[in-house]
Amino acid sequence: MSTVTKGDEVVSKSISTVSDYAGAKTTVQVVNVDLEKVFKMYPSLQEKNVGLGFAESVLDYLDETNRFDFTEEKSEIKERMVTQFKASKKGVFEEPIDGKGKIKAARYFVYVTVADFAVDEDETVVKGKAKVVVTTFIRLQVRFVNAETGQIYIGSGEGEAIKVGESFLKSLDMSFSQSTVGKASRKSLETASTNVIEKLIKNGVFEN
Repeated sequence: MSTVTKGDEVVSKSISTVSDYAGAKTTVQVVNVDLEKVFKMYPSLQEKNVGLGFAESVLDYLDETNRFDFTEEKSEIKERMVTQFKASKKGVFEEPIDGKGKIKAARYFVYVTVADFAVDEDETVVKGKAKVVVTTFIRLQVRFVNAETGQIYIGSGEGEAIKVGESFLKSLDMSFSQSTVGKASRKSLETASTNVIEKLIKNGVFEN
């Protein structure tokens, strides 16, 4: 596991920098991916339920840009849609529902992966009083996969959150918390989302 180096600067970007847009929208599907391999590398992430909200957070950031339409990813919702279409054909509903040829296909699939994670703990004791500074660092990638070609566009972002504690106890337990890693994750996701959109614009895939 890599560590956070003191003095390193984590640069954050705001999604607002790519949100001044009023053109045609691109249909995407934000996918929840299996993070089992990541959790094996960083078991502390699983203990804190990190990763459960990655897809939802990215969807929020992408929606804020006004650049995208979204298709449903959950299979149970898709199955309900199909069941409703079938029932409509049988005349069950007052107003018929015809979904043939109307369901939007995603042009890009979007998912999040963990590139790096570390917790750096620095403890000092002065006159019997312990001061612990815990820095939680996470680097995430937001990936856009072209649904036709499989080409991937990647945007990375780093997030850092610091927690400080003081105590007269000889040993102070300051393990990283849910809120701390959550803050770091949100910073990382916003920057990664911004970077991947900037890359797509630079490559001529999206309009500026």
